[in-house]
Amino acid sequence: MRTCLALDLKNDPALIEQYEHVHRPGHMWPEIPQGIREGGIVDMQIYRIGNHLFMIVETPGNLTVAEAFQRIGELPRQAEWAAFVGQFQQRLPEAQPGEHWAEMKAVFSLNEHRTV
Repeated sequence: MRTCLALDLKNDPALIEQYEHVHRPGHMWPEIPQGIREGGIVDMQIYRIGNHLFMIVETPGNLTVAEAFQRIGELPRQAEWAAFVGQFQQRLPEAQPGEHWAEMKAVFSLNEHRTV
């Protein structure tokens, strides 16, 4: 299952550079990608334009992102990482209560448009 989420970074070029730096290979705590996988996430990608972040999360079968994030949050160092990267981030006004990354609504899928 694919889920897309959005979040903003604080609009500060130095903070944005630091956020990107800690997400580069070799700079992230090793427990973080390991925990993401252990939580059931098959793939995760984060894209940035300006101070806007867009995350694509792939989970197997019927595992929801909320369930995967809950599992991940119980693993070592995950809450510490969330607090650490939280200093760079700001929730979107559209985020639901208790939602940090706001889940985006799908509005188009090419596979739903079949040609004859």
